Amino acid sequence: MTIRWGLVGASTIAREWVIGAIRATGGEVAALMSSDAARGQAFAHDNAIPLATTDLDALLLADIDAVYISTTNEKHRQQTLAAARAGKHVLCEKPLDLSVGGAVEMVRACTAAGVILGTNHHLRNAGTHRAMRAAIAAGRIGRPLFARVFHAVHLPPHLQGWRIADPSAGAGVIMDITVHDADTLRFVLGEEPVEVTAMVQEGGMGRPGIEDGVMGVARFESGLLAQFHDAFTTRFATTGFEVHGTEGSLIGTNCMTQKPVGDVLLRTAAGDELLPIDRTNLYEHALARFHGALRGEGIPSATGEDGVRSLAFAAACHEAVLGHGFYTVNSML
Repeated sequence: MTIRWGLVGASTIAREWVIGAIRATGGEVAALMSSDAARGQAFAHDNAIPLATTDLDALLLADIDAVYISTTNEKHRQQTLAAARAGKHVLCEKPLDLSVGGAVEMVRACTAAGVILGTNHHLRNAGTHRAMRAAIAAGRIGRPLFARVFHAVHLPPHLQGWRIADPSAGAGVIMDITVHDADTLRFVLGEEPVEVTAMVQEGGMGRPGIEDGVMGVARFESGLLAQFHDAFTTRFATTGFEVHGTEGSLIGTNCMTQKPVGDVLLRTAAGDELLPIDRTNLYEHALARFHGALRGEGIPSATGEDGVRSLAFAAACHEAVLGHGFYTVNSML
């Protein structure tokens, strides 16, 4: 069974990562919708996509099984609801919507229509994070007590645009990066956040009033405390993910990235051990899981519900910034 895809949005991430991952895992990219006709035609030509249109309904009438939505954030909900009505499965970029309620509506609509909704949280597909999750589940660091995420990077000029200028599209580092931290923490730790506090910074990249840096702390169900640092403005930082437990520590380096790189050191009383890492392309791992789910073999690596929960974390961060306190993570699920 070849899964035929329609792309909603002629995006950088589709061009650089997702089209290749669809094709590498046995799928076919059959159609593209872009609101900009010239951009869509050029994108389709450059990426060997046979059909380009500016009309979402026309795309959904094409011979496709699923859509990948990578438009700006404020468009995700209506485009997902339209796809669900048309009986198309959906892989949607994060955040699913600008509000938790809107994301819940997306999940419920896809469930009611009998179609699968996945969230493109790529980091949980990294071999580094899968190795950390397995080590924690196996008890190799005892009871986890603390986690730290370093996801401060430099946003390149070709990706800046609306991310630092348009509040109506969900601009700011919290909606762009912190949602990924939330999902990766949930995946690696295997538990849910319950409250969060945060402070933001305007370091000069974003338009006034739009945060381009954030630091915060979250408490999880077990009492574990997690620290996160995200930014668009740090040219020379490296990324990392650490979990410290009663019997050991997991130290992931250079792992908050789209590439299948990075290492994980397990440090215990027995000494240091580099964990074996699967170097599979993150997006190929995600698309293989999604294709499997469409064939009745398991579920997407990140479901719609996962997308709701990561968005709820980001929403709680925004509330904490405004209210200067700890705010409950409420996914409404």
